[in-house]
Amino acid sequence: MNARLSEATALAGRIDALDWHAIEEALNQEGWAQINGLLDAERCHALAAGYADAAQFRSRIVMARYAFGRGEYQYYAYPLPEPIASLRSLLYPRLAPLANRWNEAMGVAARYPAAHADWLARCHAAGQRRPTPLLLQYGPGDYNCLHQDLYGELVFPLQVAILLSEPGRDFEGGEFVLTEQRPRMQSRPMVVPLGQGDAVVFAVNQRPVQGTRGTYRVQLRHGVSKLRSGQRHTLGMIFHDAT
Repeated sequence: MNARLSEATALAGRIDALDWHAIEEALNQEGWAQINGLLDAERCHALAAGYADAAQFRSRIVMARYAFGRGEYQYYAYPLPEPIASLRSLLYPRLAPLANRWNEAMGVAARYPAAHADWLARCHAAGQRRPTPLLLQYGPGDYNCLHQDLYGELVFPLQVAILLSEPGRDFEGGEFVLTEQRPRMQSRPMVVPLGQGDAVVFAVNQRPVQGTRGTYRVQLRHGVSKLRSGQRHTLGMIFHDAT
């Protein structure tokens, strides 16, 4: 077995061993769930170092040009490198059943197939053919404004971010933040305490919340607070492709 297959097999075992019931409970209660140690330090370092390899990417965005914040990111090109391709195909089928239950609860007609390849085929048929996994890079004073990663009409309602740098060693500040907007209420801020290799699964746009008068939709946005020092890299895993 070559190294690439061995890594993919190990990653599949790690994902299978996660407590998916607890992850779903957290997503239902809070709109996000943390997965500790999804990637090891060696893989995190390798992915972060890959930012300098322009051949891996299809485009580069400098956030300040578009008032997105400060810092920059690059979108990976197809074919996606490992372990990004495996992460996308392994995590999606674990999240698709919950995504379907959320849509049913919110009265949204869209349903998601069990396999990620089938979902991508649907995206591509609708003209959404550009890959969306991305690698973000922040330096001192950089931040990411609150936003949603939608990219087209077909949107998978959950996504994953993995912190590749080590807080306190590689950088200071730069917390991953979420805000939740419930009807007729002020926004609720949430800070996710990620360590190196930890992942956060969170709602892209809306999630259902059960109220006294039935189910209503809650809007979520995410971003990154200002870095005080150092450099921070994050892998963003979005399951729909872009127009």
